[in-house]
Amino acid sequence: MIEYEKLVMELRKMTSNERIKFMEERRVAAGDPRGEKLAAYKEENKTAKKGQIVFAGSSLMEWFPINQLLAEHGDDTVIYNRGVAGSVTAEYYNWLDFCVIDLQPRRIFINIGTNDMNDPKLKLEDLITRYEMIIDKITDGVPGIEIYTMAYYPVNPDAAFEENRQSLIEVRSNEKIRQANRLVEEMSRRRGLKYIDINGKITDAQGKMKIDYCIDGVHINENGYRVIYDDIMRYVKETEWK
Repeated sequence: MIEYEKLVMELRKMTSNERIKFMEERRVAAGDPRGEKLAAYKEENKTAKKGQIVFAGSSLMEWFPINQLLAEHGDDTVIYNRGVAGSVTAEYYNWLDFCVIDLQPRRIFINIGTNDMNDPKLKLEDLITRYEMIIDKITDGVPGIEIYTMAYYPVNPDAAFEENRQSLIEVRSNEKIRQANRLVEEMSRRRGLKYIDINGKITDAQGKMKIDYCIDGVHINENGYRVIYDDIMRYVKETEWK
């Protein structure tokens, strides 16, 4: 997370064309790092405790520094972060065995689907269909699991690089995110899941992510995660989940 924040600070010193060239060269040089990450998760699962808490989703979950914050608070709650940056619902579905099922958690917090919303052709109903496939696979693989679906975080086009700003206004917009949240909430209610919204403290009066907590228009900085830590931990700690 800190490394990404540093990278964004460097990118802000470049022109739009320089950023695009730099990021493309970086992407080609790095390849797809998710394979190594998934292999690491699979290896870590061999010694992981069953029946604990899992954080699942894409970058907004992977970059939640939950174990760092737990340590700072002297909290020995066991939480396995199995977020995979850059993932869409169809990909995450295929990785559920080693991101969730192998761990046999008693409770899961999931935030997946924001990357799907980068597709201008996306129909939100199709997103929910894929989301439900993920839920089906989890409940089949982990009977009795308590599933918390999380509201998608808002974006802030004002904090985005100029080459990405229009996309956050027209494609992955806050209006689309609000619509998606209503559908996730309805799906959760229908399926007996618990929908939670911890966005209040990082959302401004216009419904955008507060710029002080936003790295690049989309991602939350460490201070932002600190702000919502107490809110998510309230759900992590609760004994009655419905």
